[in-house]
Amino acid sequence: MRDIDYLKLLSREYPTVRSACSEIINLRAIMGLPKGTEYFFSDLHGEYEAFIHLLKSSSGIIREKIRETFGYVIPEESQMEIANLIYYPERVLNKMTLEGHNTEDWQKVTIYRLVRICKEVSSKYSRSKVRKKMPQEFAYAIDELLHVDYNDENKKIYYSEIIQTILDVQIADQFIIALCELIQNLTIDNLHIIGDIFDRGPRADIIMNALMQFHDVDIQWGNHDISWMGAATGNLACICVVLRIAISYNSFDVLEDGYGINLRPLSMFAANVYRDDPCERFQPKILDENIYDAVDPGLAAKMHKAIAVIQFKVQEQIIKRHSDYQMQDRLLLENVDFSKGTVKIDGKEYAMLDMNFPTIDPKNPLALTREEEELLHNLALSFKHSELLHRHIKFLYSHGSMYKCYNSNLLYHGCIPMKADGSFEEMVIDGKAYSGKALLDYIDQRVQKAYFLPEDDPEKEKCRDFMWYLWCGAKSPVFGKDKMTTFENYFVAEKETHKEKMNPYYSLSQQVEYCDKILTEFGLPTQGSHIINGHVPVKIKDGETPVKADGKLYVIDGGLSKAYQSKTGIAGYTLIYNSHHLALAEHKPFDPDKENTPRVSIVENMPRRIMVGDTDKGAELSSRIEDLRELVNAYREGILKERIH
Repeated sequence: MRDIDYLKLLSREYPTVRSACSEIINLRAIMGLPKGTEYFFSDLHGEYEAFIHLLKSSSGIIREKIRETFGYVIPEESQMEIANLIYYPERVLNKMTLEGHNTEDWQKVTIYRLVRICKEVSSKYSRSKVRKKMPQEFAYAIDELLHVDYNDENKKIYYSEIIQTILDVQIADQFIIALCELIQNLTIDNLHIIGDIFDRGPRADIIMNALMQFHDVDIQWGNHDISWMGAATGNLACICVVLRIAISYNSFDVLEDGYGINLRPLSMFAANVYRDDPCERFQPKILDENIYDAVDPGLAAKMHKAIAVIQFKVQEQIIKRHSDYQMQDRLLLENVDFSKGTVKIDGKEYAMLDMNFPTIDPKNPLALTREEEELLHNLALSFKHSELLHRHIKFLYSHGSMYKCYNSNLLYHGCIPMKADGSFEEMVIDGKAYSGKALLDYIDQRVQKAYFLPEDDPEKEKCRDFMWYLWCGAKSPVFGKDKMTTFENYFVAEKETHKEKMNPYYSLSQQVEYCDKILTEFGLPTQGSHIINGHVPVKIKDGETPVKADGKLYVIDGGLSKAYQSKTGIAGYTLIYNSHHLALAEHKPFDPDKENTPRVSIVENMPRRIMVGDTDKGAELSSRIEDLRELVNAYREGILKERIH
C-alpha cells in the first residue's frame, strides 16, 4: 500500500470508489488517443510579426487541414480566404463588413465551414479537452455543432436552429472569431522555443506577451535570452550588451516603448562626449523602422559607440575578477597602445581603425569616468524598475531551462561543449569540474541564483557575473565558440581577427556516434531519439540541410531574423512532430501583403502511429492510474472511508 497520507490527499479529489474509477476510465481512454502535435521554433530574434503569423497559421498546417477538408469541394481562392479568416478573424471580418460582404448567407456558410475544420483538428483530443479550450460563452453551441450527425434526421432541425439563432441574435461575428481562435488553439498542443527570443528584431516584448498567453510552452534559453536575464539581475556588462545590440539594430521601440528603459541619459551623454565624432564604425543597421521612438542615425551611432566603450570596460573588469574564466586574452583595452594607435591580439599587433576615446585614461583604461558611472547607475535603475521586463524574465525562469528531455527528444539551444577527441569539455567552477549533463544542470542552478538570491547573499555577485560569462565564454553551452570578437569587428580591419572558432561539438554532432553519446548522457534511448537545437543558421542557399547525423540531429535556426535571411536564403524553420511523422516547415520572408504559407515536407515517418500512452504524458497518466487503483483498493479494504453525500 502506498503512503496513506498521500492517498488521503488524493481522496479529497476523488471521495468515492465511483469517482476514482470514473477518472481511471477517463485517463485510460486519453492514453488511447493520438499524441498531440508539438511545434519547435528557434531563434525568433524579436521578429514578432513573422512569429505570430506562424503561431496563428500553425506554420502552414491549418492551410493543409483546409485543403484536406475542402480540397475537391471549393476553389483554391476560397480556401485561402478561410485560412486568412482563421489567422486574423477580426481584421477579415472588419474588411468584409466595410465591403458589404458580411451578409447572413456568408456568415452561415462560413460557420458551417469553420465547424468542419474545427472537427478535423479536434478529432485527436478528448471531448473534455476540447471543451476546456472553448470560450465559455459559446461552449455549449460549439460542442453541439462539433458532434453533428448529419444522418440523424431528428437532429438536423436542431443543429440548423442553433446556427440560425446565432444569426438572429446578431452574434455571428463573435461566434466566428471564437471558432477561429479555437482552431488555432487546437492545432498546436505543445510549443517548444529553443532559444534566442531576444535581439536583432524589432519587438521581442510582443513575442513574450504572446508566449505568456499560450497554453503549453517551454523555453530552452539561448545566449541572447541569457544576456537579457543577466541585465534583469543587474549585471552591468549584460545591460550594456543588450543596449548595444538593440541600438546597433535600430531597435529603440523594444527598449523605450516595450520595456520603458529611459535612454535619454545615454543620448545626452553620447551627444556631448562624441559631438565631434562621426562614429562611422557604429552606424546602426536599419532593418526595421521604429514606430514610436525614431532616433536620428547620427545620434544612434554616438549612443552605440558610447555604450560599446562602457561595455568593454565593465566586461574586462569581470574578467579581472574571475581568473577561473580563463579569458585574460580578452583584456583588449589593456592591450591598446594609445600612443601608437595599435592593439595587441594573440601576440600580434594591429592598427586600430578608431582612436577617439575621450572617456578612456590610457594609464587606467578600464576605469569608468564619473559621468559613465552615473549613466550606468541610471540605466541599471531603469532595468530594475521595468515591471514588464521582470514579468517576462520571471516567465523565462518559470517556463525555461538549459535543456529539456521530452518524448525522446533532447532540446537545447547551442551545444554540449566537447573536445576534439569527442569527450565532454569540462568547466571548473569553484574548484569542481562539470561536463555534459552535469554541467548544464549546474549552470541551471547558477542562473536561478543570479536572479532569485537576495542582494546581500555573497553568492549573488558571483552568479550575476557568471551570466555575462554564459553570453560569451568559451565553455558556455549557449555560446559555443572560443571567443566573441565584438571589439575586433569595431576596431580592427584584418578579417583574421574576426574569426570565432566553433566548439568541436558542431562538427562531431553531425556524426551518429556522437549524437548517440549525447543522448545516452541525458538518459535517452539512442533508437528513435533526436537532438533538436538552433543557434547556428542553416544556409540552405549554400546546400546545407537542417537534418544531420542520419536524422539524429535537427538544427532549426534557418534565419527568422531578417539579419540572417541573406545568408540562409529562407526565413527559418518550424519542426512539427505529430502522431504520424516529423515534418519541417520552411518559412518564406514574412510579407503581410503576400501569401506566407511555408513549404512543409515530411522528414521522418514514425514506425507506427504514436498514441498518448507512448509519450511522457502517457507515463504521467499511467502513474496517476496506479495511484487511483491504490485509492480504490484502500476504499474497498476499509483503510479509507468513502465520503458519500
